[in-house]
Amino acid sequence: MIRDLTTGPPTRLIVTFAVPLLLGNLFQQLYHFTDAVVVGRLVGVDALAAVGATWSVTFLLLGLSWGSSAGLAIPVARAFGAGDQPALRRAFAAGALISAGLALLITLVGTLGARPFMVLLGTPPELVDDATTFLVVTFAGAAAMVSFNFLSSVIRALGDSRTPLVFLVVACVLNAGLVVAFVGGLGLGVGGAALATVVAQLVSVALCLLLVQRRMPVLHLRREDWLLARADFAEPLRLGMSMGFQMAVIAVGAMVLQTAINGLGAEAVTAFTVASRVDQLAVAPLNSFGIALATYVAQNRGALAWTRVRQGVLRTTGVSAVAAVVLGVLVVVLGEPIVRLFVGGGEAQVVALAHQYLVVSGCLYVFLALLFVYRNAVQGMGRATSPAVSGFAELVLRAAAGIVLVRYFGFLGVCLAAPLAWIGGLVPVAVSWFAERRRLVDNERYAPPLRDAPLPDAALPDAALPDAALPDAALPDAPRDLEAVLS
Repeated sequence: MIRDLTTGPPTRLIVTFAVPLLLGNLFQQLYHFTDAVVVGRLVGVDALAAVGATWSVTFLLLGLSWGSSAGLAIPVARAFGAGDQPALRRAFAAGALISAGLALLITLVGTLGARPFMVLLGTPPELVDDATTFLVVTFAGAAAMVSFNFLSSVIRALGDSRTPLVFLVVACVLNAGLVVAFVGGLGLGVGGAALATVVAQLVSVALCLLLVQRRMPVLHLRREDWLLARADFAEPLRLGMSMGFQMAVIAVGAMVLQTAINGLGAEAVTAFTVASRVDQLAVAPLNSFGIALATYVAQNRGALAWTRVRQGVLRTTGVSAVAAVVLGVLVVVLGEPIVRLFVGGGEAQVVALAHQYLVVSGCLYVFLALLFVYRNAVQGMGRATSPAVSGFAELVLRAAAGIVLVRYFGFLGVCLAAPLAWIGGLVPVAVSWFAERRRLVDNERYAPPLRDAPLPDAALPDAALPDAALPDAALPDAPRDLEAVLS
């Protein structure tokens, strides 16, 4: 259940930890797929379009929750790696309070702003009512979604990536049954589809709490754990808000790009929609490696195992790069027949545009793989500024592609938008990581070794260096990451 990532071969630990994350990512997408199929078949095409029209708004606000939950779990993982249970409980309590405030914010903004958001985005008038209903129900139940994201992130921070997967599978199956019952049986329309997701997430929250109560005593909070000082909120807020902001600004960039795509016509919109779904499935393994690395780095940072931190990043870089090449080849070779599964025959132009998008993206997946690795590595080390700058760079480049490249190059500009955003986002976190790596090497050089035996997987470079026991502030003159430059 709970797993210590500070011992054992780094490569095996990270890969085995990432596999349940990958499966969970795929099941997460099943939520939306189920809603779309049931609404489209049982309510109609207009209702399906109304649900689709809400995507950018839900991504903007719920993405804030996804990113924040991942950031709030990093102090928990660090305290677990350090073996400091009082600090772990305080980090858990602080994260819970911050999540409660975030849930309230999302609920208020989402429910009160549902119709204004739809009007602002130029949603066709005939879709506004259904889209508003879907958003209001979704955001009225935002507390369930925020709670599940936070609890599952904390459970993963303790080294357990399998149990959240089991709970997610249960929620997906329950969601599928409830959508049919609420939409088809009770005739609740698009609101029923949103309600089914909320109920399924509530069940997942209950399962997470039951797991914590029965099998994770390290998370059992005492009265004194809730008596938090301002310092107890500092790191969770810094990391949580940074990662939440990162997701939010990426969503804004996607909204600007989507507006430009809408101006290219229905075929371009359809091609982008189909290609994006194929693309999301293809890059899911790369994202999973990154998330696994963040937990690994945070735990080993807490244990002051600097050599293991560097080894984990090095080996995850290699695994992710190889996976990116393989996935890119598969997307380029199989992209066209996969696209045809979505649109059928008689849509040659849609297929051609979608395949063009997949070819451009697939050839450049390696940049996305490196972005996931370095961004999660510096986040696991507790750095917040450079990932935020990375997200802002993605926003600027996606928006620029939508405003400039699409205007002059048409759909090719759409194809180039994501790779340009990956490269722009990669630069600040890569600079930050290599500055961090130099500091870790200095820590190792000047600190006494913690163990005499070599670490596993010692065949790779730098594996013979000993772990060090210096805290982050032990070498004030050592190179820092972008935190010092950008703050």
